[in-house]
Parts: sequence; C-alpha cells; structure tokens
Amino acid sequence: MDRRIVLVRAVNVGGTAKLPMAQWRELAESLGASDVATYIASGNLVCTIPGDHHGFDRALESAVEERFGFFREVISRSPQQVSAALTNHPFDVVEPKFSYVTFLAGVPTADAIAAARKVPTGEDRWEVVGAEMHIRYAEGAGRAQMKDAAIGRALGVAGTARNLNTVRKLVELAAC
Repeated sequence: MDRRIVLVRAVNVGGTAKLPMAQWRELAESLGASDVATYIASGNLVCTIPGDHHGFDRALESAVEERFGFFREVISRSPQQVSAALTNHPFDVVEPKFSYVTFLAGVPTADAIAAARKVPTGEDRWEVVGAEMHIRYAEGAGRAQMKDAAIGRALGVAGTARNLNTVRKLVELAAC
C-alpha cells in the first residue's frame, strides 16, 4: 500500500469538465483506494492505493472518462516527492498564492525546455526542476504576464498546477 497525492488536470474550471469531489473519492475507492480525502474542488485527492501508482493513475483516467465523458490526465506523487517539490521551489515566495508547482507527467527534454524559454514571460518566472515546473507570477495567476499554456505545449508533457498554499495543505493531509 502506497500513500499518494493524486491530482487531476483541469476540472471544475470555467464551467467545463465537472468532477464532483464526492464522486472523485468514490472512483478512487472503487479502484481499491483507502483513507481517501479530497481538498477543495480542483481535483486534489489524497489516498492509500493498492499496487502500482502508474496503473492506478491510468485506471482513474479511464474511470473519469467512462463516467463523465471527458479525458483528463491524472498525475500522482508520493507525499515525500511533493514535500521535496516545496523544498526545491527556486523562487522567493513573496505571496504563496502567486507561486505554483506544476506537477508534470514526465520530465521534459532539454530541447523542449529551450523551446519553452522562447515564450515571453514579462515579470513572471518559471523553472523546471526534475518533473515539476515551478512558477512565480509577479501579480498572481489571474493577471499572468506569461502564456503558461504556450510554455506547457513547448515542454511537451501534460501537467497540473497548484499554488503553494494548496501544495502545503496536501502534504499535511497526506501525513494524517
């Protein structure tokens, strides 16, 4: 049994891809997860999973698509990996809600990172550390100066972002 922080990309934003958290928990439990908890309505799940986390993530993707009719990537990490991402955040944190960790589905290539560097960022900053992209928005995500979707496309790997407040809370929940 493996404790995991499980994140689903792009749900419950802008009226699309509705995924009620009670049903998100039920899906995880139907696949054998235990000690299941969600945090806010953006697809954050903490649970203990049976077997291989990669297989569990893919099974959740399939279950969401079958039940709700849309595909969204599921990306999970161990609590230790998420805690390390916090520790490795390369930017000064002036306001935690302006700083994010994007958990990537894989490690982008050096060429992909070089291509992403060509996207203008204004005063916003980003850096890839392993399989995470760290972001600091100068004025908050709602007033982003960089085109993070263009950066994500250039990196060539799916990802899902959470602000540092949420990341810290998920680590806390996983420790319970």
